[in-house]
Amino acid sequence: MAIFDDEPKKKARPHEIGQDLSLLSVDELSERIAILRDEIARLEAELKTKSTTKSAAEALFRRG
Repeated sequence: MAIFDDEPKKKARPHEIGQDLSLLSVDELSERIAILRDEIARLEAELKTKSTTKSAAEALFRRG
């Protein structure tokens, strides 16, 4: 029976802006870059959606 089986697994911490990167491995850095790129794409899609909605609302109110 191993002693270490009962120890909780360390949960990966999300990336924090400005955190010390010197302790991260190349794989961890690559993973965080991928996560951040996905998040940027998600934010840009939401921004585009909101801009379209805003433009439509402005056009509607200009007509009246």
